[in-house]
Amino acid sequence: MTVLEQLTQGDGVSRGVAALLLAMSIASWVVILWKTWFLRGGTRDLLRSVAAFWQAHSINEALSHVKSFDRSTLVLPSVVALQALASTPAAKGSLGATGGRDAHLTRVLRVALHGTMRRVSAGQILLATVGATAPFVGLLGTVWGIYHALTGIAQSGAFTIDKVAGPVGEALIMTAAGLAVAIPAVLAYNWFGRVIGRIEAELEGFAHDLLAVFGERPEAGLPAAGTMLI
Repeated sequence: MTVLEQLTQGDGVSRGVAALLLAMSIASWVVILWKTWFLRGGTRDLLRSVAAFWQAHSINEALSHVKSFDRSTLVLPSVVALQALASTPAAKGSLGATGGRDAHLTRVLRVALHGTMRRVSAGQILLATVGATAPFVGLLGTVWGIYHALTGIAQSGAFTIDKVAGPVGEALIMTAAGLAVAIPAVLAYNWFGRVIGRIEAELEGFAHDLLAVFGERPEAGLPAAGTMLI
């Protein structure tokens, strides 16, 4: 008897559990494939983009260099925020200008960094949820299959293989399905977490360097977008 036949012979609860596991598997694999594509070489491109930024002679040139290296747009939002601040500083007397240039630069870099990290971390909650709950969803199908086996024995009044084999086979399939859905999600979550942690550390270091370089000279202010950096 095939797996499909085992599932089609089950009742609504069994089919619902199977459908839920299938939906969880599809969702987790969509996230895994998308994040693998999105984060491909992400750390390498990030380091190259940062190096290209510091080798540029102006903010506009740095922006052009970063665009050519930053395929996943990890560094670009911070550079765009810096260029926007250099081109159009906050109006005097506005709340944005309150606290001085350092506070304004810190604010725009924080907004850019948080936006990037939201994109990078997208899907992690789904992977964690699937990895944590799929075994228990499979266990529900297992318990339900064993219940059917016991009910069949009680109704027949005799312990026969045909009354037990189907429900027990269904229960074992549900157990295996729950593990098959959870294991890839957990492995992907852990691997992506390591990559995201490295990316976050590099971006925070880059933002700190930008604040140190462009905020340490109160008398000079931010250079204009086309001004020589060195």
